[in-house]
Amino acid sequence: MLGFRPRSFPAALRLGIETANQGGLGNERKASIMTTSSHTTTKPRRDLHTEITQRLITAIESNPGEPQMPWRRSGRPLWMPENALTKNAYNGINVLNLWVASELRGFSSPVFATYKQWQELGAQVRKGAKSELVIFYKELETDPNPEDESDDGKRRVARASYVFNADEVEGYELPGRPEPLGPIARIEAADRFMANTGIPIVHGGERAFYRPSTDTITMPEESLFIGTDTMTRDEAYYAVLLHEATHATGHKSRCNRDFSTRFKKDTYAAEELVAEIGSAFLCAELQITQDTRADHAQYIANWIQLLKDDPKAIFVAAAKASQAVAWLKKQQPS
Repeated sequence: MLGFRPRSFPAALRLGIETANQGGLGNERKASIMTTSSHTTTKPRRDLHTEITQRLITAIESNPGEPQMPWRRSGRPLWMPENALTKNAYNGINVLNLWVASELRGFSSPVFATYKQWQELGAQVRKGAKSELVIFYKELETDPNPEDESDDGKRRVARASYVFNADEVEGYELPGRPEPLGPIARIEAADRFMANTGIPIVHGGERAFYRPSTDTITMPEESLFIGTDTMTRDEAYYAVLLHEATHATGHKSRCNRDFSTRFKKDTYAAEELVAEIGSAFLCAELQITQDTRADHAQYIANWIQLLKDDPKAIFVAAAKASQAVAWLKKQQPS
């Protein structure tokens, strides 16, 4: 459910952006998307972007009767996945991929590590355990393109590593997992978070949207929000607000996000995907339970086609969502 109910408004409620056109890892088992070999037989080039995208598409399409984003399937609070050895949180596309894996395979812990890292911790991966792919980028120095003044010669190459969830290892005791805060505390944290961003919020009407022309977020009256089986009225409100806050980071005074060249006719779908991922990231960090919007199937249809048409779209969207969240977090007092 969307999380709020119109008093007498039969049309489907929409979230979105209002526009004129509406339009550290171990070294084992690493692979580069640009594989070369000095041997006579060359291994086929592996496209990591396509591999990850196809996995997400499969997860989304696995339940066609009730389409929803795979990291929102259970209705449980989200925790940001982290590395067991380094204690660093995973970011970008790796967050989505590990959320999908956790949902599909029922992991109870957000802790992952490579086989070698688990050994360093004195733990042993169980026989038959299945690893999950994570991607990191290595910067290489090359000769700059003489025809491009902005080319500094630096290239980022995607590389793969494989991690196992803590549920699949022996000899490791999980540290106390953070308990979700109560609704009042969570709401207070979200209020402080949004107030610190300085983004104007107005209430009225029966739609939630961000309007670039006035640089404002419009939210329905709080009385329109209802609770669901997995979400309180307050959580529903803040999940919607964080979606719109992610849209607002696209303003030219913030992240200046523009997909018109990159995605052309799919600009709106791409921006909605960024907002959906950004909202998921923020809800996880603020520990706000999420639920599926009533109009979710419409967005899913757009996203699926976008992901199929462009295997790197989810990578671009995840990176832009991370950038949006980073901007919002940067506004918070240190």
